[in-house]
Amino acid sequence: MANHPALSEGRVAVITGASGGIGLAAARRFATMGMKVCLADLSGERLEAAAADVAAVASTGKDSVLAVPTDVASLEQVQALKDRAYSAFGEVAVLMNNAGTAPGGGPWDNIDRWRRVLEVNLWGVINGVQTFAPEMLAQNTAGAIVNTGSKQGITCPPGDTAYNVSKAGVKAMTEALAHSLRNEPGALVSAHLLIPGSTFTGMTSRGRTEKPPGAWTPDQVVDMLLDGMANGDFYILCPDNEVTRDTDNRRILWAARDIVENRPALSRWHPDYKETFERFLKAPEVR
Repeated sequence: MANHPALSEGRVAVITGASGGIGLAAARRFATMGMKVCLADLSGERLEAAAADVAAVASTGKDSVLAVPTDVASLEQVQALKDRAYSAFGEVAVLMNNAGTAPGGGPWDNIDRWRRVLEVNLWGVINGVQTFAPEMLAQNTAGAIVNTGSKQGITCPPGDTAYNVSKAGVKAMTEALAHSLRNEPGALVSAHLLIPGSTFTGMTSRGRTEKPPGAWTPDQVVDMLLDGMANGDFYILCPDNEVTRDTDNRRILWAARDIVENRPALSRWHPDYKETFERFLKAPEVR
């Protein structure tokens, strides 16, 4: 299968949240494909180590790898990231807004964590799109903007409300971005919403050193990202080793029907709907 045209040898990818997890896996993959890679993350040893890791596998050598300390919550720092990338490499073909943080908080607690989660997870994406999209469009070359969302931003399970809100915002932002790009005359830049399943990363490990059997590796997520981009998919919805695509489809449909059928909010977790939901998951056909 041919890759998305932006994922070509000599082109440039900027990745936020690139010090670990999915971001680092993507940076490594792009570098092995002959792309120039700009890694952005908070300053420190993790970013330096990630850049060295990517440089070691880069098919075009260490000069094609750039590390830029960046707090994506700061518009000024994201603008500086863009300036560094363009100064070093002259263009940007792929922007991957991947930086994220957790936990946040519930509806009425941990207001400071709420702010940080929204600043990084949602405003980080907004800052990236607002800063890079005009320049990428002006290049008149094939490009792609990938925003990392979450299933929690679609089905909104109880627990970390702040995280859910941030990722629901990323979904809405990326959908609007795709629509706007589709209607921009001559636009050669596509938008994609990456929706990982359970993935073993530094953020999700919670102190564990071994990957749980049900989780995917970041490399598996990147495999699906590349396939989805090649297919022209907008929603790149990843399963994992425990949750199939069919189960994801049913969970998403159930959540949407809470509104249509005027059920209680988050009825999937409401005791009165427990058995009905279980039957829905097991039904031979979903209607």
